[in-house]
Amino acid sequence: MPDMKSDVSTSTGTVRGRWENGVAVYRGIPYAAPPVGPRRFTAPQPAEPWEGVRDASRFGPPPPQPGRATEGDDWLNLAVWTADPGRASLPVVVWISGGGYLSCDSANPHLTGAAVAAAGAVLVSAHYRSGFEGFAHINGAPNNRALLDQLAALRWVQDNIARFGGDPDNVTVLGQSAGAGSIAAMLTMPAATRPFRRAILQSIPETYFTIDLAAEVSAEICGELGRVSSVADLADVAPDDLVAASRTVTGSLLRRFDRWGPVAYSSTPFAPVVDGDVLPSAPWAALADGAARDVELLIGHSRDEYSLLAAQLPDIDEAQVDVLIDGLSPTPGAHRYRAAYPSATPKPLRETALSDWLYRMPALHLAEAADLGGARVWLYELCWGFGPHGASHGLDTLLLFGTADVNGEVTTAGPAAVAATEQLSQLIRAEHLAFATTGDPGWTRFRTPQPRTRVYRPEPVLVAYPEERSRALWSHQRFGVLDVKT
Repeated sequence: MPDMKSDVSTSTGTVRGRWENGVAVYRGIPYAAPPVGPRRFTAPQPAEPWEGVRDASRFGPPPPQPGRATEGDDWLNLAVWTADPGRASLPVVVWISGGGYLSCDSANPHLTGAAVAAAGAVLVSAHYRSGFEGFAHINGAPNNRALLDQLAALRWVQDNIARFGGDPDNVTVLGQSAGAGSIAAMLTMPAATRPFRRAILQSIPETYFTIDLAAEVSAEICGELGRVSSVADLADVAPDDLVAASRTVTGSLLRRFDRWGPVAYSSTPFAPVVDGDVLPSAPWAALADGAARDVELLIGHSRDEYSLLAAQLPDIDEAQVDVLIDGLSPTPGAHRYRAAYPSATPKPLRETALSDWLYRMPALHLAEAADLGGARVWLYELCWGFGPHGASHGLDTLLLFGTADVNGEVTTAGPAAVAATEQLSQLIRAEHLAFATTGDPGWTRFRTPQPRTRVYRPEPVLVAYPEERSRALWSHQRFGVLDVKT
């Protein structure tokens, strides 16, 4: 058994982690300076060095986010899990958390990196400025500060990960939902500035904003506080006050459908901003033009992507579901959905359409665009679930991390669910780590016009894309950038 403490020297100082069940864990390592005071709303600045040994046994504070008071100001920190700090040749997986572009937290017990590290990788989980601090359009500040934070964390990985047992030339970024959307944005950036080799994108959302839409959202949030969206006017506003104001606007998104369109159904007023600078274009067009031709991509989604969000929506009638579907951007139209799903009542039809618009078809189209642009692509769908919401949003991530039963949810569902969870968790983790290690998860590549899809269920199969009716509906639609409605 290794010593309970383990010291590693980084570019800014020595950190002392702990061995826990055969995995060394280093928590709360700053990769950039605290983004407060004169650094608030700026691009991330270099972390300040320290003398002596820094205790890395506790997680660092997460960024300001709903549901918790802000702790400290050193939000730009990361955690590292590694089974072999001295090896310097393990594949590296950098986790970019989801959370509706509103939150991220390395201490989340559902997102611990222990199982992935024990399986043979170095897992890095990086905080970034979420919500207003990271994604709001602010006059006088760079857009997409959250993306700049993520890139700064990846540069830290390049400079330091060999000292934790990782190979800096074999880095895979892994993200789910907002994390996948962030990674897709980074894929549009020039290859020379891209500090990773491979990417795993789980449930990429459709939402990318124009500057006009982002500016209007920011104005609404600042208006809740009697402020305007500028660096000068927001400098003295407490982060928790901006979180509260953002939460108020989030809670009233459905009432803004006439102005902000289908953003109303995304559960968040934030997204990466296509500004022509940090983010030059929406990812589908960029990947089709070859932006990611040098990157290997594993892309996936769950079957019942919108089931959790749908459970929070009010009832809907026939006329309302038609208005909803016709108001999606893009949209195949309500009449075509009714023809494709003739037996669906309004609530299931809403759930299917929003699953398609927000997650399933963006993932499929991203795979098609990347393949067209010359990238090596693999696609999967999770088609199994253990609870009332089925193969819900984020379940594939929990299976990968081996944390689906952290709160006993699977145990409550019964022995069959426990057995299936363990089987799928081991398979998904093994295939995802094979991809991170070699660039090939072990099944046939996704190639148009006859794409093959890995379907994760207790008896996994490789088949044609399984959501054929939805694929046909969306085959001529093109995802781009959301704008204000005029």
